[in-house]
Amino acid sequence: MQIYKDYKDHADFLTVYVREAHPTDEWQMKSNVKEDVCYAQPKTLEQRVAIANDFVKRFNYPTQFGIDDMGNGANDAYAAWPERIYIIEQGRIAYRGGMGPFNYHPEEARSWLAARYGEVKREASTAVPDKKNN
Repeated sequence: MQIYKDYKDHADFLTVYVREAHPTDEWQMKSNVKEDVCYAQPKTLEQRVAIANDFVKRFNYPTQFGIDDMGNGANDAYAAWPERIYIIEQGRIAYRGGMGPFNYHPEEARSWLAARYGEVKREASTAVPDKKNN
């Protein structure tokens, strides 16, 4: 996550796993099968924790990772499913990104952070940028 690497000295980052976006028992995507990311919708908190732990380990995920309870309180409060970015400053929502996948634009959050903390200069990379990791 490049945005995390660039702004971790200025902001705290937290990813919250809410519900499985494309579970095998609801709306399985071919891309999930191709990437071997296939889970049934968790029915217990223990199952949700296991999936989140697998994700963190599999992708060497660098940020703190929270897990919504089975009542989906975080999802309901923040309309987070399947993906969304919020920036909270002094206990208030300072930036509310669009709901994913179609209105999920991490570059908008990057612009907000750049306006607040200054643009982070990076060395040029030969890697192709990934829209979700900006």
